[in-house]
Amino acid sequence: MSLKLFELVGTDAARPFSPYCWRTRLALAHKGLSAESLPWRFTEKSAIAPHGSEKVPVLLHHDKPVVESWTIANYLEDNFPDRPSLFGGEGGRAMARMLNAWGDIAIVGGIFPLIIADIPKNLAEADAAYFRKSREARFGGKALEEIMASRDTGVVAFRKSLEVMRQTLKKQPYIGGDAPNYADYIVFGGFQWARVTSPFKLLETDDPVYAWREQLLDAFDGMARKSPGYPV
Repeated sequence: MSLKLFELVGTDAARPFSPYCWRTRLALAHKGLSAESLPWRFTEKSAIAPHGSEKVPVLLHHDKPVVESWTIANYLEDNFPDRPSLFGGEGGRAMARMLNAWGDIAIVGGIFPLIIADIPKNLAEADAAYFRKSREARFGGKALEEIMASRDTGVVAFRKSLEVMRQTLKKQPYIGGDAPNYADYIVFGGFQWARVTSPFKLLETDDPVYAWREQLLDAFDGMARKSPGYPV
């Protein structure tokens, strides 16, 4: 079986940090599949352009490209049906589609301004310059440091935004129920992105979301915890 995965890294090739690549990493592990990691950086657009993408993750299956984390999850589910299901059926897939959007908006979008100025510290000079220019443009020209300046109050609002998830985790150990599934990986990808790139504390230790994150850090023989990151 030939699987290769382009993953976003910085100066440390062993430190993948894209929230979307982590969704795919966990989906592969859930399916019991392994993929050769192909480290990729922001300024290496030419490496994935032949595969029809400007962003990662890009999965190659026998050199056939599959682009974007949600598309990859569905590809894995449909092409490896004999392996553990990522969704637990079509109803679960439909609900995960909603969670995928929520993960993009509330989790990745909510975390981004809290860690944005820490991310370039993990990048080489050219990639850091690219990141700063492109991300500051998204925020109307504000400096990354200015965007992040209010994070001590911003994190309070972020924690409050997790209340629906928190209430769910008081009743069951995972978003997916008794065991994690792709819904969990969608959300966890954002937290792992923050852990790998920033020392900022997103969660209080008595939060059910913190306990959930700890369980996923230990999943699949501690795959996520073993990835270099900050002790937050």
